[in-house]
Amino acid sequence: MTGAELPARVQIREVGPRDGFQNEPERIPTDDKIRLIEDLARAGFRRLEVASFVRSDVIPQLDDAIEVLHGVDVPGDVELRVLVPNERGLQIALEHRDTFHDVVIFVSASETHNRKNVNRPVAASLAALERMAPVIKGAGLRCSATVATAFGCPFEGVVDPARVLDLASRLAEAGCDELGFGDTTGMANPVQVRSFFAEALRTLPGIELTAHFHNTRGQGLANAVAALDAGVTSFESSFGELGGCPIPPGATGNIASEDLVSMLEEMGVATGVDLDALLHAARAVQTLLGRPLTSHVLVAGPVDWSGGGARRTS
Repeated sequence: MTGAELPARVQIREVGPRDGFQNEPERIPTDDKIRLIEDLARAGFRRLEVASFVRSDVIPQLDDAIEVLHGVDVPGDVELRVLVPNERGLQIALEHRDTFHDVVIFVSASETHNRKNVNRPVAASLAALERMAPVIKGAGLRCSATVATAFGCPFEGVVDPARVLDLASRLAEAGCDELGFGDTTGMANPVQVRSFFAEALRTLPGIELTAHFHNTRGQGLANAVAALDAGVTSFESSFGELGGCPIPPGATGNIASEDLVSMLEEMGVATGVDLDALLHAARAVQTLLGRPLTSHVLVAGPVDWSGGGARRTS
């Protein structure tokens, strides 16, 4: 891709308050979660994934979803999204429908991963999602769906792209406005990503396609560039490189929002995110967790083209 071919702007959804926090061993107090979400909104993110309606005994780190949703105060142009795992979770979420704008539903492309994740075969999950999507739309909410293990499964290995696209097509037919494809355990490579998204954009016209990469093997940003090269302009990331997949061992965090924003802005692609404000939020969560986080820009600081080395922010 040449510079002239780059999109002028991309959309980034910050998923740290949900996807990031749920996989961290530390429990972040509700008031701190609210403050961090508000900081991220002030940093310029217009799409934030902030809560999940899952059983508290399964993911206790997110058992304050209702308090978070009712407590946050973000600008009117910021879209808040919640994740629901099943019809019961959706029913509870809809009792608080006025506190968010978007619901994400999900299924794994891999049979084994789906059973380990939600204790259901893929066919049963898909049937439930096809019932849920019209309910979400009927409530006046945006409906998003994510296909996990879209680029490989730690238990089954290769995942057929045709299977992934078939699941995505079924979800689009059910009424989903957006389809995300997750490299859930960091198995993707840039050639694979470019090929997959080129085909996905061809076969799913009119649907927003979102790329979600993990940095488990250090290839997350390279995969993001490959997706951009294929024509993707919607991405998900997590500040501080928080998160991961709780099922297989070693599946470390999402690509860091500050790394993704820095890279794209350096490439001349606008994100609408203030990098200094984002780093302030990443440092705040690092302090709360009481341990160093691993995103590159958090460690090295932003690029400084004045010749003074990396530009650090307080």
